[in-house]
Amino acid sequence: MSDLSTNSRPRIAIPMPHSIDREYSERAIPQYERAVEQAGGEPVRIQLDQGPADVLKIMEHCDGVLLPGSNADVDPAKFGATRSPRTAAVDPRRDAVDDLLLQDAYNLRKPVLGICYGLQSLNVYRAGGLIQHIPDFLPEELRARVNHEAGKKVGVAHTAEIEKDSKLAEIVNGKDREGQNKLVPVNSSHHQAAGAIGNGLRVVARCPDDGIIEALEGTAPEHFVLAVQWHPERSVDQDEPSRAIFRALIEAAIEAVKIKAVEKQGK
Repeated sequence: MSDLSTNSRPRIAIPMPHSIDREYSERAIPQYERAVEQAGGEPVRIQLDQGPADVLKIMEHCDGVLLPGSNADVDPAKFGATRSPRTAAVDPRRDAVDDLLLQDAYNLRKPVLGICYGLQSLNVYRAGGLIQHIPDFLPEELRARVNHEAGKKVGVAHTAEIEKDSKLAEIVNGKDREGQNKLVPVNSSHHQAAGAIGNGLRVVARCPDDGIIEALEGTAPEHFVLAVQWHPERSVDQDEPSRAIFRALIEAAIEAVKIKAVEKQGK
């Protein structure tokens, strides 16, 4: 990790969303960068055409990881599934870079925030699985309740019910006055979702209308790992919970650097 002075901004590695669809990547990534900057961090773009050694060299000077969305789908072979005809083309370079960033983050306890595809990538990295196409998975009576592919033109597609005893609940103030799970309005732009949950992760939010998983977080108390299926980078100007998610990443990065510095002094 880099050493931060009191005036430094933690550096957050963000892989480019897609290695082939460059127009999409260049259009999408500024939203994530802006959200990180507003929260007090410094975004660091990770290009997908680099070798592992080059990526890891950049990561030596990064303090956290943000895995953004993508218009690709994670390769089903990575979670032992037969490819669905509804599954989009895979992006092996994005998958490979995500794995490198997650390996570095888990080895050095750097905080991780996954968004949409980033949640799915994280879950597969931790030996979890995915629902390859939500309508094919849901019973027929639930398929029309929520349009999870609503897209960025729909500000609020549905709600997410956040577990009251989760880190995510603390971040977005996700408890109501009676201490019950709270419903938080979210946007939605995905056709896949987490299935079997990966090692060291737990479900902390679902869509109450159909049970689709909307957020995961790490179970290790000393390592900040959070992933949401919606896109808070699109709504940072509209709502406080979205801003709070990015602030939590930056605060975790600052704290992780402090802990690392103390550990280094003790050696």
